[in-house]
Amino acid sequence: MNKNEIISEIYSIILDRINRRPQGSYTAEIVNKGKGYVARKVGEESVEVIVASLTEGKERFISEVADLIYHLLVLMALEGVTPEDIYKELERRRK
Repeated sequence: MNKNEIISEIYSIILDRINRRPQGSYTAEIVNKGKGYVARKVGEESVEVIVASLTEGKERFISEVADLIYHLLVLMALEGVTPEDIYKELERRRK
């Protein structure tokens, strides 16, 4: 897999898990708890990224950033926002 496509692939998997809600899926579990719960997870993971940046090593920081990105993707899916929407906004800001 092309590493530039990983975000889109994970987003597609998240959409599938939201639609199918398979038993044992962490994505389905947090989505079943509601958008507010997912939004709080994004906040929680954001704090963990900050703490890792200030007091923990690079590997822990990488792990926490990955957790934050995953939870952001779940929240984006619940909001009907795609990675492409974000890419377009970033591109617009770049100009």
